[in-house]
Amino acid sequence: MKYSSDFINALKDNNLNAIKQIPKADLHNHFVLGGSRKFLQNRTGYIIEPIKKALSSIDNMHKWTNENLGDRFDNTEMRRLLIEATFIQAKEDGVVLLEIGEDVWGLAEYFSNDIEELISAFFTANQSIAPDIELRLQIGLSRHCPVPYLLQCLEHFWDRKEFYSIDLYGDEFAQPIENFVPIYQKAQDKGLRLKAHIGEWGTAEDVIKGVDVLSLDEVQHGIAAVTSDKAIHYLKDRHITLNITPTSNVLLGRVGDMKDHPIGKLYRSGINVTINSDDILMFDSDVSKEYLALYQNGVLTAEELDDIRQKSLQ
Repeated sequence: MKYSSDFINALKDNNLNAIKQIPKADLHNHFVLGGSRKFLQNRTGYIIEPIKKALSSIDNMHKWTNENLGDRFDNTEMRRLLIEATFIQAKEDGVVLLEIGEDVWGLAEYFSNDIEELISAFFTANQSIAPDIELRLQIGLSRHCPVPYLLQCLEHFWDRKEFYSIDLYGDEFAQPIENFVPIYQKAQDKGLRLKAHIGEWGTAEDVIKGVDVLSLDEVQHGIAAVTSDKAIHYLKDRHITLNITPTSNVLLGRVGDMKDHPIGKLYRSGINVTINSDDILMFDSDVSKEYLALYQNGVLTAEELDDIRQKSLQ
């Protein structure tokens, strides 16, 4: 396939710059922390330092966010700047398929409850900065928010054909996954791709349960499935994609060392996996760096990584 030999050779040569020239997808990127560090520093003067060593809890992650971002970006102008930074970063990294979106509460907070303004902010940045990137616009849900509040917010989003998917993220233990069934049933009726963060901090059984009760198409992370043959077969049989972010998993203490990352076993078990960035500003690793790190640590071969790259673009 086109680019395959170039990509494989770039990995074997440990040539990060060459890897960046090859088309890739980023299907698990939280745009607030997914942008270009250099661009944001040049525009704002803010120096955002990445994590230097593995954290031990979600609370520590929130502490880093408060220290490095705080309320500096809590207005409409700065929110737009974060969106621009994400397209600049993606373009520099050779990403041609990018899935990002705004949390539903952000509509009122930053866009005056004007859904047209929110949508325009993403697509205008897309067209002005990186028109060759295919944007898949996502609806984001914070797991700690009460479901009635989320449903109220979502009234602005339903029936807007610009949105491709819906994703649930945040503390996996904030409230039972069953609480979100009404939202996901409606999202399915509206033709949205169904995704949720599960199995990063939770268990393999949580992955099975989440896919089952929410009728998910894809799981963000899902690495806990590797501990259970039942979960592996369940995901494989239902053709569920796991959108994995290896460096994030290591730096959040979910995997002890990159060389031990479970993505290799999951892939070789027949599960469809993709390789993504998560939070670039926090973890200092874009999609190209993720591919190279997995190759350098012997987790996957160059040929296997190219197969993952190709499938993630389909």
